[in-house]
Amino acid sequence: MKNLVIVIVAAAVTQIVAEKLRFDNYTLYRITPTTKKLVEALRHIEEEAYLTGYNFFSEVGIENIPVDILVPPEQIQKFRDDILEQPDVKSELLNENIQEAIDAEGVRPASKANTFGWTSYHTLDEINAFLRNTAFANGGSVTLLQGGQTYQGREILGVKLDIGSQTGKQSIFIEANIHAREWITSAVATYLINELLYSTEPEIRELAQGYVWYIFPVTNPDGFVHSHTNNRLWRKTRTPYSVLCYGADPNRNWPYQWMTGGASNQPCSDTYAGPSPLSEESTRTLSDFIDSVGEELVAYISFHSYSQMLLLPYGHTTAHLDNYDEMLAIGRQAITDLSRRYGTQYVVGNIAEIIYVASGGSMDTVKNKFQTPIAYTYELRDRGQNGFVLPASEIIPTSIETIDSLVSIFKSYRARHG
Repeated sequence: MKNLVIVIVAAAVTQIVAEKLRFDNYTLYRITPTTKKLVEALRHIEEEAYLTGYNFFSEVGIENIPVDILVPPEQIQKFRDDILEQPDVKSELLNENIQEAIDAEGVRPASKANTFGWTSYHTLDEINAFLRNTAFANGGSVTLLQGGQTYQGREILGVKLDIGSQTGKQSIFIEANIHAREWITSAVATYLINELLYSTEPEIRELAQGYVWYIFPVTNPDGFVHSHTNNRLWRKTRTPYSVLCYGADPNRNWPYQWMTGGASNQPCSDTYAGPSPLSEESTRTLSDFIDSVGEELVAYISFHSYSQMLLLPYGHTTAHLDNYDEMLAIGRQAITDLSRRYGTQYVVGNIAEIIYVASGGSMDTVKNKFQTPIAYTYELRDRGQNGFVLPASEIIPTSIETIDSLVSIFKSYRARHG
């Protein structure tokens, strides 16, 4: 064990000071534990993942809930012995070498550095330039916003869209890329901004002009930059908590039900909730901004990936609270409408029921504090083969079907409430 720790420390220091981490021959498995014993075995691996190199693409829940695990090549034999060859486990090989998916993912080439589109992924600087240019080009209806700042001094930029002359409009808040590695979420958010401004589709024009929109494509800028420059699979913020442990999970760091389940007190863990609620500069300052508009919100929507789910509050309990029944009905119609164009299949339901207990999330805090009528978290494409490393060719179809579902949500809500 001593030698293992030395190796881990050396690798971590190397990553901190220099090179971009690679994941050659890391294998992505989907494991469905059918017994409590297997659940506990997976939890043990999850708790020590920061020492052993495993990367949990989804968290361990209860029996029969699938868990996606990226297994490093040096652990594969032990993983086979301890998990894959157990009699009561269901397993599926999703990707034999995740680095190949990373290499093929589609970051914008240098030759197109001064353009913006949705056939490749963008850096933070490119996304922020898009937001600034959009505000400049649409001065009467688009306002550039600073929604907060980060530990490393970056701005959390977004836009406010107030299109058309209608007065007394309610507001919609869209938050994306709170988890750094979920690049598809900021891509969808920027595509949505563009469609709300320029689409000629009647239903999208009605949606665009009927509400005030606050859209923040990257709400974890420090982590997002790190996922581009150092570690494609980085999830957290970049606040230093020890020599080797950086960052807290910014979607476990919000006040409502903080640390009541599905979060870790271990600073090296991917689900570390931070030393206290809103300990992260990014969550604290974004929370302050949301407080300034919270009373006017009819909807708070968070884009995450992956798994193709539409999730309802709350993450700490399976109880059906607030206006759950109405939102479930609207959500069911939304995922039906989402599926019409490409056949993409989603499921809808309470977070703790559908996936696992997860407390301290942004959506839950906003819902509880302001009783925001519409509150959903999207888990966008795909269902697993690529995990967080979704090919850029899927940005546009993912965006289009997501907008189809947003049109459905607000159409259904207006039909019920006028």
